[in-house]
Amino acid sequence: MATQRTTMRSSTGTKLYAVRDASGKFKDIQTYKRAHAADLRHKSKAEKEAAQGPIEKTMRKATSDAVKSVKRTVRGAVAAVERAAKRAVKQVSNPQPKRRTTVSAATKPPVKSATRKSAKTPAAKTAIKSVKKPAKSATAKTSARTPATKRSR
Repeated sequence: MATQRTTMRSSTGTKLYAVRDASGKFKDIQTYKRAHAADLRHKSKAEKEAAQGPIEKTMRKATSDAVKSVKRTVRGAVAAVERAAKRAVKQVSNPQPKRRTTVSAATKPPVKSATRKSAKTPAAKTAIKSVKKPAKSATAKTSARTPATKRSR
């Protein structure tokens, strides 16, 4: 939609175009010569379509449809990448604790021969030692790191 312009003259006598905003203040002031030349160079959408033949119209429509389709596809791909990135950040910043295996199930050897049973017992003992202890709470860690002067505040 074209904006409403009013003509006026400067103190030197140059003709001007002035555009006002809703409150009535000047939003843009141009010389009439430059604004009029720009208006003549610009063709409206209706003028462009009237100047085209039937082949140009179909080609313009096909190309604009293709551009819209590509924009839609790219928009969906970008959104998918953003979702995946957010998910990855969440997983890295707040990892889930590893599941604890029961010690009895991990160390219980299958019942077979006595020679195999005696061979597996050292491995079972090391498996018991390798099971991690549960992590301490976050508050205990932070209070241990901060000096006593900060804790008293």
